[in-house]
Amino acid sequence: MDKKKRKKKQKWIKPRHTFFRNILYPFIGLLSKIKYHIKVKKHKDKRQYLIIANHQTPFDQFFVGMSFKRHIYFLTNDDLFSNGFVSWLIDYLVKPIPIKKGTTDVKAVLDCKRVAKEGGSIAIFPEGNRTYSGKTEEIKDTIAPFAKSLGLPLAIYHITGGYGVLPRWGDKTRRGKMESYVSEIIEYDDYKDMTNEELYKLICEKLYINEGKLDRSYYSKRNAEYLERAIYYCPECGLSEWESTGDIIKCKSCSLTVKYLPTKELVGVNREFPYKFVNDWYDAQCKFVRGLDLSPYSDTPIFVDTVNLSEVIPCKKKIPIGKNVTLSTYNNRLEINLENETIVVPFSKITSMGVLGRNKLNYYFDKRVFQIKGVSVRFNALKHLNIYHHSINIQKGETEYGTLGL
Repeated sequence: MDKKKRKKKQKWIKPRHTFFRNILYPFIGLLSKIKYHIKVKKHKDKRQYLIIANHQTPFDQFFVGMSFKRHIYFLTNDDLFSNGFVSWLIDYLVKPIPIKKGTTDVKAVLDCKRVAKEGGSIAIFPEGNRTYSGKTEEIKDTIAPFAKSLGLPLAIYHITGGYGVLPRWGDKTRRGKMESYVSEIIEYDDYKDMTNEELYKLICEKLYINEGKLDRSYYSKRNAEYLERAIYYCPECGLSEWESTGDIIKCKSCSLTVKYLPTKELVGVNREFPYKFVNDWYDAQCKFVRGLDLSPYSDTPIFVDTVNLSEVIPCKKKIPIGKNVTLSTYNNRLEINLENETIVVPFSKITSMGVLGRNKLNYYFDKRVFQIKGVSVRFNALKHLNIYHHSINIQKGETEYGTLGL
């Protein structure tokens, strides 16, 4: 036998994945009910699927997994695989499929095809992010050709109540109810002849949920806590800085004070407030940014924060570069002031940028990945991302409808 002959490629799917899934899920199910008060509806059909789900909480992958009787292979941000032993253990036990956030990752697509060919079901949160506002976020149109390439029936999966129980910008769960379930099955034969545009529109329509409205009540003494991770716009001041305490959030510039009610409604405390829900406020913030003139900010920073900077070695580790350093965002660049140097990162050289978790910011530059994490728990990563995208949109002439990222 030729010793130089390549070894047969190992299968992605291992029997241990199902074994550990069956051991862990009863405990995860109990924890989910205690923490989130969720009702997970079981899907009895054991077929292979591409599961397409909306994204509301950090536990969503477990809710999806509990609905199906077979092990599910999730597309997961590659940042999860940069945490040493913990990442190795997750990979060994359940083997998620790593994907680079905010990019078109060819390797991830090939890995998905490999899993599908081996008979595995795949799950994806096509928003790529948990919602900040309560409504389903922007979905990239690449989901349509991706779905077609796998040739599997689509299971449209809905998670509801998650924004009320634990909004992305919050740390503490509220007392309220959640549900998760398969809302619809779209057979491959029913969508294979659709154009990519038609399938994309169908997926967006079927997946859309808006919880930035009056429906249920969610109770906590900290309903507004850390809302400033998502909001940086004041209807009276424009770009601003906010600080929250309990169920109150206050503008540091004009002292406009807003109360967040258990119904998710917003009410002005010291004067009238024009937005009824965070969703309305969030939309107004996006509209303001899209109309923002960036020309005065070539030498004066728009935002300044104290952060920690690391380089992410995908699927391996994170290497600290600077702690308690100054991040300044200008109209066309980021500047990070280290002890002995200033790192200048032109927007034109950044290939992708995205917010991870509640308030971490990853950017891809010169084929490397860097992560910015605020020193303060109140750090708003979203504002830096929005300015980056607005600057790029100005260059493209797409200011009115261009994405602000997430």
